Amino acid sequence: MLENKRNFILLGHAHCGKTSLAESLLFNAKATTRKGTVDEGNTVSDYNSDEITRKISISASFLNLNYKDHNIQIIDVPGYADFAGEAVSCAYAVDAAVLVIDAVNGVSVGTEFAWDLTDKLRLPRIVFINKLDKENTSFDKTLEDIKSVFGNKFFVLGKLDDPSLIEVVAESDDKLLEKYLDSGTLSQEEVAHGLREAIDNAKLFPVIGGSVAEDKGIGELLQAIVDYLPSPLERPEIEKKAESGEMIKLDLNDQKLSAFVFKSLIDPYVGQLSIIRVFSGSLKANTSFYNISRSLKERIGTIYIMQGKEQKSIDEATAGDIIAVAKLKDTHSGDSLSGDDKGFIFMPLAFPESAISFSVKPKSREDEEKISGALAKLANEDPTFNVGRDPQTKELIISGLGDLHLEVMISRLKERFKVEVELGTPKIPYKETIRKSAKAQGKYKKQSGGRGQYGDVWLEIKPLGRGGGFEFEDKIFGGAIPKNYVPSVEKGVRQTMAQGVVAGCPVEDIKVIVYDGSYHPVDSSDMAFQIAGRMAFRKAVQDSGPVLLEPIMDVEISIPEDFLGQISGDINSRRGRVMGMEVKGKTQIVKAKVPLSEMFKYANDLRSMTGGRGSYVMRFSSYEEVPSRVASTIIDNYQKTQKHEEE
Repeated sequence: MLENKRNFILLGHAHCGKTSLAESLLFNAKATTRKGTVDEGNTVSDYNSDEITRKISISASFLNLNYKDHNIQIIDVPGYADFAGEAVSCAYAVDAAVLVIDAVNGVSVGTEFAWDLTDKLRLPRIVFINKLDKENTSFDKTLEDIKSVFGNKFFVLGKLDDPSLIEVVAESDDKLLEKYLDSGTLSQEEVAHGLREAIDNAKLFPVIGGSVAEDKGIGELLQAIVDYLPSPLERPEIEKKAESGEMIKLDLNDQKLSAFVFKSLIDPYVGQLSIIRVFSGSLKANTSFYNISRSLKERIGTIYIMQGKEQKSIDEATAGDIIAVAKLKDTHSGDSLSGDDKGFIFMPLAFPESAISFSVKPKSREDEEKISGALAKLANEDPTFNVGRDPQTKELIISGLGDLHLEVMISRLKERFKVEVELGTPKIPYKETIRKSAKAQGKYKKQSGGRGQYGDVWLEIKPLGRGGGFEFEDKIFGGAIPKNYVPSVEKGVRQTMAQGVVAGCPVEDIKVIVYDGSYHPVDSSDMAFQIAGRMAFRKAVQDSGPVLLEPIMDVEISIPEDFLGQISGDINSRRGRVMGMEVKGKTQIVKAKVPLSEMFKYANDLRSMTGGRGSYVMRFSSYEEVPSRVASTIIDNYQKTQKHEEE
């Protein structure tokens, strides 16, 4: 029965005890016969080899239990910021959250991230204060810490006739508040109903204290999940804005299938599993659904309910169920599923942007043949892991949320696909341009018996404005160069522009005019004029005040106000410019322009400077001239490399 279903996500800072809490919930509900531990590497949640080795959660894990005739599904997600994408995708699929807070450390960076994520989705929440068995911990002190950061909307679960609880419930609803002010109290029925409404609407949040290590508070938490978290029909509304501007809401009571694919993962035995949340209607095994996102129908086989790495087949999934389906051909993460082509299309998942990048090179020729497919499979499983080839530098680039994130991906590449790679700092896609006009001759003459080679070209080059690209003009008069050789000159110029002149970087924002030259009726050829064009262009660039251009990024840095001075100074040290600031709640948004070359290790540096409380996003802005002292170093290094290769 739908009213007896519950599902929630376990969130919190790293090492706050989420995975251990999941073990206690499973054990106390008799879903398992023994409690595993993270240290022993035998928990239901952390079953991947890299999780067992590192003793941390890396991927989301899907669990289920039955308690007092209620079916409860749990998603245990990592607390490390490097794996925040797991929390983001899974939070979209649940009806509520249990936020775990470590009584030793109180509200931490991961706590704030979890709160902001669930607040954005308006999810009902229960707060579980863990580790109260440790020395120098205090339930009351931790609760005050929580209220100081997130506001005075938390209450301790207790008797319904507790005066302070009655007051908190009354303040959550105008009608109840009016009655409370008139009569001075509320009935237990009114308190119970008002409390449930306030929790469902994310206006009030119950707090439970306990210790996972000593199994304290686990029974109370299970009861609170049943009593206070919403069923699939009571969950927060799902809505989106239509093209017309009106808000469209999903009818949770609809008998037609509405489901969302929120994650993919690779099972070593079953293959790719698509993880799906059913929001309304039902889906039967060995039938089909309509993928609205891709306008196609797809058949399915077995439907699974997951318990860590184990899968149990079921005949039918209904509203509220989180299920896995294997080997879907045309369906991917982020797709909306329905019974027909007129179903509800869910909003796309919004993942954190990549913060750190490395270039990758396979260690062997055999690895080179396998690397693209292997990286693509990892990226399909984790949308925050991005893979691409830089069109200018031709390097294969991987990007992620942090050092640990990419370290794990490289480990998985080796373990799962037997592919080993070398990591490096990505090359900066510098470009070359010119400051002034210049003219130069390129004359190629070669005689080696028989027919020779002859091409003679005079070029003039002029700077175009930034973003001007490339222009080529033919001003040959009197047949100094036959018309059929002019395209060969242009081809030679374009080849040299692509290779670069002073630092091996593409040349842009330049106009090239071919205005004179000479030819030989027998020895001239397309190749000779290509070479002559290249020679003339290189000489002209050297005489036209060549400069290097570097990519400048628009950077937005979100930090607590306390770090404003430190961050501004750091931006200046990176040759950056602070362009402005704005305030969003307790957060300062610093807007700056910074050279890309100064940003490759910024994710780690920002995390260090702000104690993990800072984050940033960046996107390409424009190309600007590299300062002469920096450009000299780049050019000198290039020249040395060229000389070494020639030797």
